[in-house]
Amino acid sequence: METFELKSIGRIRREGEDVAVLIDEAYRPALRDLGHFSHVMVFFWPNRFDEPQMREVLVVDLPYAEGHQSGVFATRSPMRPNPVLMTTCKILGVDEEQGVVRLADMDAFDGTPVLDLKAYFPVCDRVKQAHIPEWLQGWPEWMPEEGIGLEEYER
Repeated sequence: METFELKSIGRIRREGEDVAVLIDEAYRPALRDLGHFSHVMVFFWPNRFDEPQMREVLVVDLPYAEGHQSGVFATRSPMRPNPVLMTTCKILGVDEEQGVVRLADMDAFDGTPVLDLKAYFPVCDRVKQAHIPEWLQGWPEWMPEEGIGLEEYER
């Protein structure tokens, strides 16, 4: 089994309703031109869920489909062998000099390590005829404009 080393490029900052990615100074030049995009894919490490026993979980109960279980590769669960998560977020502003990417919202806690940012390119990041299983048929077709937050974790 191969192992890899990952380094965070920054952290999530949550202050009330404000959500941002704070980029470490060394990586700030990589923000050049990101502000010209409407959305960004934020790759992050769910450090609150990074426990050895959680990495062994391969099948999970689905909170949105009562009585149904799926393998973690068929979910967005933070419990997985390598807990790298990704959320597409609406960009509200980018300050390249200060290393701040303001987001509409994000499903990550304050202080969560960020591994990477990738500009959202519709031609690469969406497919024309995607389908989902029947237990997800009631979900919205599109991500809400306000983004995806932490509501399910704050209950």
